[in-house]
Amino acid sequence: MARTTRPALGKGLNALLPTPSAPPASTPTPPDRTVFPCPIEQVVPHRGQPRRHFDQERLEELSASIKERGLIEPIIVRRHPTLADRYEIIAGERRWRACQLAGFSEIQVIVKELNSDEAFALALIENIQREDLNPIELAEAYHRLIQEHDYTHDNIAELVHKNRATISNTLRLLKLPERVREMILDGRLTEGHGRTLMGLDTDEDMERAAETVNREKLSVRQTEALVQSLKAPPPPETPEKPAREPRPAPPISPNLRDLEETLQRHLGTDVRVRNKSNNKGSIVIAYNNLDELDRILHQIRG
Repeated sequence: MARTTRPALGKGLNALLPTPSAPPASTPTPPDRTVFPCPIEQVVPHRGQPRRHFDQERLEELSASIKERGLIEPIIVRRHPTLADRYEIIAGERRWRACQLAGFSEIQVIVKELNSDEAFALALIENIQREDLNPIELAEAYHRLIQEHDYTHDNIAELVHKNRATISNTLRLLKLPERVREMILDGRLTEGHGRTLMGLDTDEDMERAAETVNREKLSVRQTEALVQSLKAPPPPETPEKPAREPRPAPPISPNLRDLEETLQRHLGTDVRVRNKSNNKGSIVIAYNNLDELDRILHQIRG
């Protein structure tokens, strides 16, 4: 049976923005304030937080900054669905953890009235906008939107403002064996390494290759060469002289394809990356008129 298409999240990013709302009745705060201090022990992490990995060194750096300058941006919470006098974090768990390290007894919060579906989607958007999610965490979050919240790939693409191919490519990372996913999650391998390793046929081959990549600190390009060498068939026992044929252009790798998509989104036009067998090449950016060329140049210059 085909899955019913789910409409994109109605509130969108507006649900993350501070809008006039009354603070909790138990907090003696003037009614015209949208941000107010809440005892830090009354705030708990979101049970479905997309982010699972928090770098301790960066967390301590943030804690030191907050201790020196204070919390510049309040966290966003909702009333806990089952625990009275508790608030569940929607956006800002890393800041909440840093405030705890800094010894704060209170934290500035904004309370939003959100259901579980909206809370998870907005937590995902907030992490994506801050580029805080590891690629595996992002893939797992997309998978949860599909399995638990009945989203389609197109719904997710609209929700996070990415094209459908990018969503599908990210979800493909979940096909990696668990050991390889953990290596990406803890930073030993990159997303590019993971995409390249998926070119191997079995989980065992991917795991062995991942260990080699990590041990020898191979780049993505070197990993591509490793994968090709592992996939190469053994030479025939009685090789025959092959007929001379024109050499085909090398296929574009998943990483270069992802780069093309990123450039297309950023520049708003068709972009093609031409890569030769010696890893030299060119980037072709299309434009229709001089006005569009000026726009693209302005975009490149920032």
